[in-house]
Amino acid sequence: MLYELLPEQWRKALPDSEAILAQISIASPFVPNQESIFRAFNLPIARIKVVILGQDPYPNPDHATGLSFSVRRETSKLPPTLSNIFKELSSDRGITASSGDLTAWQDQGVFLLNRVLTTTPNVSQAHSNIGWQDFTSQVIEYLAKRPIVFILWGKSAGEVANLIPQNQLIQGVHPSPLSAYRGFFGSKPFTRANEKLNALGISEIDWRI
Repeated sequence: MLYELLPEQWRKALPDSEAILAQISIASPFVPNQESIFRAFNLPIARIKVVILGQDPYPNPDHATGLSFSVRRETSKLPPTLSNIFKELSSDRGITASSGDLTAWQDQGVFLLNRVLTTTPNVSQAHSNIGWQDFTSQVIEYLAKRPIVFILWGKSAGEVANLIPQNQLIQGVHPSPLSAYRGFFGSKPFTRANEKLNALGISEIDWRI
């Protein structure tokens, strides 16, 4: 089922993806909805400039969208993790976000990926042991061969740091309330990402939302 949902460009890029995805069995109910599991993968590979890698989807069914850290535009009360990202965005770039929908970043080439692509509603990390990491590690390994900047937030995301060239890597603690004060705030990931893009000869991301 999962392989059929994966956009064709990724089936071609990752010949082993069919076998890997066949090993992943997702029990219902789950979030995000089936059509959104691979939403991040709709971004054309050739347009990817930055990867932001998180942990797993928001467990709140109203929040999970298939894009890491993003919520629907109409969401009025933002998840605390996203609120912390926006605090750092304001501190780093002087930008005040207009909504929690990060589609504007995706449209500019930001691949909003989670290490694990599904979870049980209202249960964080419920699917952390069903095989998603085998798939997303392959995705990162493939992308790391291209001139792309990687922002890894949290321990789970950090597991793939060894796959990424150092000049393309930004690694830090997760922006959740449990860890943000241990180094996320003040880390300036958005400015640093643009600096690395410049060094790679690639145009910057306009981080306004």
